[in-house]
Formats: sequence, structure tokens, C-alpha cells
Amino acid sequence: MTKRLVLASGNLGKLAEFSRFLQPLGFELCNQTELGISEADEPHFTFIENALAKARHVARQSGLPALADDSGICVPALGGAPGVHSARFAGEPKSDQANNAKLVVELRSQSNKSAYYYCALVYFRSADDPQPVIAEGRWDGEIIEIARGQDGFGYDPHFWIASLGKTAAELDPAEKNQLSHRGQALRQLVAKLA
Repeated sequence: MTKRLVLASGNLGKLAEFSRFLQPLGFELCNQTELGISEADEPHFTFIENALAKARHVARQSGLPALADDSGICVPALGGAPGVHSARFAGEPKSDQANNAKLVVELRSQSNKSAYYYCALVYFRSADDPQPVIAEGRWDGEIIEIARGQDGFGYDPHFWIASLGKTAAELDPAEKNQLSHRGQALRQLVAKLA
């Protein structure tokens, strides 16, 4: 028996990625855009709070179980920034190129270039679920000044994985899914739901 699940996102790439992990558990995913559900506000200072708000919003609007993620990149030398503001670090309109340029400039005078991607995933059985399932993932690397690679998105061309000698944008999708913060969180969520 398939169980319908609404993803709190309109991103078709994310829908396909999440579906690969969750279909074996009997979930049929659709995204909030298909159901005409607007995006939720994300006013919070933590990834988990924003993911909770998005999942609750979609579960309430759809009457179905919902899944939401909130993720971004954190740089200790910048006090954790961009953090929850990763997508709009350089302001509006959101632009990966502008965000990367700002990050590189702000890190230029710092000796510590370490960074990590973080993902919080939240699954609500219903809008009033008192015990949502929460999964997390973290992927460590460092920021390099010169972009490398054509794959990926966001900060991937500047996110260096020293053990591989590559940026996240130089990894093939399967390799990235195996290592990434989102892949880690999805595997943890699947284990909890199973």
C-alpha cells in the first residue's frame, strides 16, 4: 500500500532525490506546488525550527503527512554564517554567484576556511503530530577561493573536500549523494521510518 507524502518544496530535483530514498518504504511523494500550497515563512534562526515550520504548514494545508528540509552552509570563522540565510546571503534576488562571491570576500582575511553543510529533515504524520521524526546530516569541508567543477549548485564549486581532492561540484551525483549532508539525513530518516 502506498502512502501519499507531500514534500514542502517545489523543487523537482529535490522531489526526485527524496523519492529515490522513500519509495522503497511505500511512500508516493508529491510536492507542495502540485497541491497549490504556498511556501511557508522561515523566520527562525535554526535549520530545525524552519524545517518544522515548513512541514507543519504543508501538513496543515494538505491534510497529508509532510516532509521538509532546511539546509545550508555554516562557516565557523563567520560565526556560523551564512547558516539559515545561505540561499539569500548576498540579498535579493537570490543568486548562487553573488552568494559565493560574498562568501569568498568575507573569508579572504580569515585563516580558518573550514565550513560544513548542514541539513535538518522533519517528517510530520499530521499537522498536530506531537512527535515528528527528525534527522540531521553534516558534511565537512573548507571554502576555496577559485571555483572548481560544473555539477552541483549553491556553494558546491567552492566547497573543497580535502580527502578527495575535489570540490562538491566536481563529484558525480551518486558520489555526492553518498557523502552529502542531505544524503546522510535521508538515510537516517529512512532508518527511523523503517
